Amino acid sequence: MLKPHPAILRDLVKQYEELRAQSSDRSSSETRRRTEDLAYTLCVSTGTRTVEAALEFAAEQLEADLAESAYAPGAPAILPLAI
Repeated sequence: MLKPHPAILRDLVKQYEELRAQSSDRSSSETRRRTEDLAYTLCVSTGTRTVEAALEFAAEQLEADLAESAYAPGAPAILPLAI
């Protein structure tokens, strides 16, 4: 399976969550359509069938990418804190 680029995945999740926060019973049809489009795109991008599964997959992928980049060659060393 192809893995979505972290920046694109992060942006999709951010847009989806912003629209969900704005949505209400009085949401415009445009807002509802955009939310549905983002949910579909998240599902396709993550290879899942529900938006809940897509968001869970995205969270796992973004966390793994963050951990991977922390240990990548050339990444700044993490210094231990003096206690």
